[in-house]
Amino acid sequence: MAGFSSFREFYPFYLGEHSNRVCRRLHFAGSLCVLAVVIVAIASGRLAWLWLAPVAGYGFAWVGHFAFEKNRPATFRHPLYSLAGDWVMFFDVLRGRVRL
Repeated sequence: MAGFSSFREFYPFYLGEHSNRVCRRLHFAGSLCVLAVVIVAIASGRLAWLWLAPVAGYGFAWVGHFAFEKNRPATFRHPLYSLAGDWVMFFDVLRGRVRL
């Protein structure tokens, strides 16, 4: 993985690391779980449940990478860009710009 000077430069690389459809679907499912955990934790007032958000998000994503994509998650080298990439990809799926 090369260095990236901007997120705009990183995002095409990020999408390339998610060429497997099952991996993308698992990322999307993980992001939905993160949103659900955050909503439930806030609505119930049980903020301690928020520790489940990264477990759900990264759990689904890492299964996708290790079992289906057969690559190392970009999170290990580019954690902030990777986190942003996951949410941009999530909303790109909702907009129809990235296929599941």
